[in-house]
Amino acid sequence: MATSTKSEHKESYDKIESILISQPKPERSVYFELEKKWNIKIDWRPFIHVEGVTEKEFRRNRTRPDEFTSIIFTSKNAIEHFFRLTKEMRVQMSQSTKYFCLTETIANYLQKFIVYRKRKVFVGQRKIEDLHASFQKHKEAEKFLLPCSNLGAKNVVKYLSENDIDFKELMMYKTVSSDLSDLKDITYDILVFFSPLGITSLYENFPDFKQNKTRMAIYGKTTSKEVLDRGLTINIAAPAEGVPSMSMAIENYLNKSNK
Repeated sequence: MATSTKSEHKESYDKIESILISQPKPERSVYFELEKKWNIKIDWRPFIHVEGVTEKEFRRNRTRPDEFTSIIFTSKNAIEHFFRLTKEMRVQMSQSTKYFCLTETIANYLQKFIVYRKRKVFVGQRKIEDLHASFQKHKEAEKFLLPCSNLGAKNVVKYLSENDIDFKELMMYKTVSSDLSDLKDITYDILVFFSPLGITSLYENFPDFKQNKTRMAIYGKTTSKEVLDRGLTINIAAPAEGVPSMSMAIENYLNKSNK
């Protein structure tokens, strides 16, 4: 395994022919343009995925969703697995149930599962604090449920606790490493990561992974920290000054490696 950090490493800019992006392949992407422009191969493969908690696992909490009068949704996954579990448990949520959604996108997704006009839905712009007025208005009479993953929702829990809101956090889904065993004998010139969990998955699948000549393209501070803690070298970093996106960072690198 490589042990140098970015500051100790002198980039050689060997030619790039293949890139693996650790995410699902989108329908449209600027990476498709990069692939054609530079005549390189770009593959997509999610290193992590979401799994629902089973009904049996959830019942160990000895709690039913219909014991709560208000539900706090922080993501589409939370909505999907909340209603999946209520269906599996044959739980019918009351029409008087209130729903607190962090964003309009999340609230719109809720319409797939409830008749919107018959429910009380409160919508924030981005953060839990955006819903402060609604929480203050209803917190005395409501009992809140926060569906979450194994990663939790630290900022939301902190806010609810600090504001003396009666809530319970329950895991309904989890983010886990994907099986990458079929990639064992395949190598790429660049590996692209956007999450520390992607790095964790890399090592869970390949405990003896060595960077060698593979370039690491890393997005974000927390992902970068995980990479450096593993003793790996960061060759391409984003965001950076003048380089807001990973695609731009990779193209800047290709301008040097494939010129």
